[in-house]
Amino acid sequence: MTSSTSAISPARAWLLAARPRTLTAAVAPVAAGTGLAAYHGVAAMGPALAALVGAALIQIGTNFANDYYDFVRGGDTDERVGPVRVTQAGILKPRQVKRGMIAVLALAVLVGVYLVWIGGWPVLAIGVASIACAVLYTGGPFPLAYHGLGDLFVFVFFGLVAVGGTYYVQGLAWPPDAWLAGVGLGALSTAILVVNNLRDIPTDLRVGKRTLAVRIGPSASKGEYALLLLVAFAVPVVGIGMMGWPPTALAPLLVVPVSIRPLRTVFTYRRVEELLPTLGQTARVVALYGGLLALGLAVG
Repeated sequence: MTSSTSAISPARAWLLAARPRTLTAAVAPVAAGTGLAAYHGVAAMGPALAALVGAALIQIGTNFANDYYDFVRGGDTDERVGPVRVTQAGILKPRQVKRGMIAVLALAVLVGVYLVWIGGWPVLAIGVASIACAVLYTGGPFPLAYHGLGDLFVFVFFGLVAVGGTYYVQGLAWPPDAWLAGVGLGALSTAILVVNNLRDIPTDLRVGKRTLAVRIGPSASKGEYALLLLVAFAVPVVGIGMMGWPPTALAPLLVVPVSIRPLRTVFTYRRVEELLPTLGQTARVVALYGGLLALGLAVG
């Protein structure tokens, strides 16, 4: 631990470990699912709030798990470029971070009990799978992120499952347009991961972390990022054309100008350090997109 990190308070240390900027990937799909529920006239405040809290807790628990398991597996080293990892930096001890992960995921289970009472066994299945994958993303005998499956995990759980599950606990159904909205949020959340993995290609290569970006290389990863943005912004258009969404559902297209800057950086960067602000910019796109889709559907 350096002199600069030793001065960090416990509260600040845990805030760093929680990585609050990543929470947009948890909040935005819940907002979109609730907006869709409002559009269909089935919105319910209690289940919506519980889904929001549960999603945030699972995201924080995942961040703690990544911090811990990446350190013990040797994935985080002093050469890594990016936000501080509290375990690798010596700010918190590995056992502290592991206990924090268990505590946060236990809280998510408590929230899930209420949602299971509302929605029954489908919600139980979603909850068990979400919490298991929160740990298995970087932990367990076959860590998803280390075998190129992180992008699929994020697309499914931060898109299809998060949006559809949020709708389900309110309307007790999973309509086709919940899948469609999930595709949009899943694509953008995956775009955040693409930027993260692009930045980490050099260090991931050295430690044997075979993310999708490592497997397909920088050029294809840049194409993946562009494709994910294209898919997300096509969703409202498809929703109006095929699902009968109101014209106000086009509101997410207002975010297109905001996405141009990170897109340009992804295609033109020369040093991985240049990608650092792109993470926050892409997360901002996710937040605005989810909020505007929710609003556009709700008022429609």
